[in-house]
Amino acid sequence: MMTSRRALLAASAAAPLLPVGASAQARWQMATPYPDGNFHTRNIRAFLEEVQTATQGRVQVQVHSNGSLLPMAQIKGGVQRGQVQLGEILISAYGNEDPFFEVDGIPQLVTTYAEARRLNEASRPFIEARLQRQGLSSLYIVPWPPSGFYTNTPVESLEALRGSRFRTFNVMTNRFATLIGANPVLVQAAEVPQAFATGVVNAMVTSAATGVDSSAWDFSRIFTPVGFTFTRNVVFVNRRAFEALSAADQQAIRTAAANAERRGWEMSEQAKTAAEQALAQRGMTVAQPTPQLLEAMSRISEEMVREWLGRAGEDGARVIQTYRAARS
Repeated sequence: MMTSRRALLAASAAAPLLPVGASAQARWQMATPYPDGNFHTRNIRAFLEEVQTATQGRVQVQVHSNGSLLPMAQIKGGVQRGQVQLGEILISAYGNEDPFFEVDGIPQLVTTYAEARRLNEASRPFIEARLQRQGLSSLYIVPWPPSGFYTNTPVESLEALRGSRFRTFNVMTNRFATLIGANPVLVQAAEVPQAFATGVVNAMVTSAATGVDSSAWDFSRIFTPVGFTFTRNVVFVNRRAFEALSAADQQAIRTAAANAERRGWEMSEQAKTAAEQALAQRGMTVAQPTPQLLEAMSRISEEMVREWLGRAGEDGARVIQTYRAARS
């Protein structure tokens, strides 16, 4: 398995790029960390089918889902180096690289899809500019459904999470765990069931969709949706590979990406309701957050916004100002 994976990466990296305007067939590889049943992955497959049809087969892409080719932490670098041509990442997972990527990981900064759209509009130009400087081109951005707590005891206040072994997946969830007195443990989405089964973690915050992906009912009794975050995924392409395509094929990909973004936001909203229903049908309690819990979450959010502004500089200040003006 490791040998074939390395061979695939080496072959992809060594493949020569075609000159601009070339009409020969492009056979690309794409890496995503999420399983086939996840709505993000289903949206990717619909996007790539549209690309193949619109380019009359000149652009064909093989998807490697569930971190099977590259884990989350390696996907962005893999696309930059040309090991794969397309990738999908959770933007906030790269906060260690650039604090600006953390913005949609701030708890309770947005609590509705309408607010998530406003934050996306305010922050997107800055994200796209950063990717461009790194040899990447953003294609589309889609949010996860809002997150909640997975536990085996009720979470009526943040005190209930103190001392827990709390699964984290980005800088912001790590900081949140520290602020509430929990013990942060970094665990990728594909490893969540094993982490709970072995006692590495005993609580987490993530979307209902990820809860379904990981069969959370096998290790958790209660899901408490608090609208923690609407973190976003970005799908992007290696700029050299993209610019080697004809202008017509580039436009076909852009058009398909715009369709995928519209569809993805709709799928995200649908996934919120469907996933929460699935958790309940599997025997989990979907608990309503208490006013005490939400008030404490708001206080934590204010502190984390202040901390983030200190790291994100002028770009961060512009985004928060623009977002808050649009929200008000």
